Amino acid sequence: MKLDPNTETPAGSGSGEPDKHLRVLVMTAVAAERDAVQRGLRGSGRFDVLLAGVGPAIAAARTARALASAEYGLVVSAGIGGGFIGRAEVGSLVVANEIVAADLGAQTPEGFCSLDELGFGSSRIQVDPSLTIRVTEALQAAGQPVYAGPVLTVSTVTGTAARALELDVQVPGAAAEGMEGFGVAAAALDSGVPILEIRAISNAVGPRDRTAWRIQEALDALEAASTVLLEVL
Repeated sequence: MKLDPNTETPAGSGSGEPDKHLRVLVMTAVAAERDAVQRGLRGSGRFDVLLAGVGPAIAAARTARALASAEYGLVVSAGIGGGFIGRAEVGSLVVANEIVAADLGAQTPEGFCSLDELGFGSSRIQVDPSLTIRVTEALQAAGQPVYAGPVLTVSTVTGTAARALELDVQVPGAAAEGMEGFGVAAAALDSGVPILEIRAISNAVGPRDRTAWRIQEALDALEAASTVLLEVL
């Protein structure tokens, strides 16, 4: 199992062990992801799989609404996404050990300044380390290629090699990129519910080339991962 060694878990992150007596809320961006997750969960009554929409704002709003309507022991942001070359290859899975709003901050003449550096809050939400390890090890035991590391949330998908390099420098060890994780996690954190993010990799983070995307392969990996979640959550 590969785990990123650079991530520290700050106090007050709101993370913790999920209560297995409560339901699990799974938020996906689009219907194809929702359907893949539902196939993997095989009709389990412990899991509610809802659409978050695309982007962190609507994902946060819809997750908050769901959390206000029922009691959950864990929130999972699940979907396909881009993988950073050398860490998460196409068809593999990434389990977040932290969820980072990678473009939340300010551009300065010296480069990007994160929300943390601006002193306006934090653009990072930690995942409970024991949860990350348990899920990663279960996926590995099931024969799935999996990497545990930071998952970035962006409002604009990376489309150039230069931007991919910027993100790699900004968040050392970054493993994957998606568009909803931080929004889902922010709603969970505000409600005091543990969070997990899983991404199945459909393409490399970098130059935008739709012909190289392997969406069905990623959806199949997401379905397989969801079956493993039945056993470990």
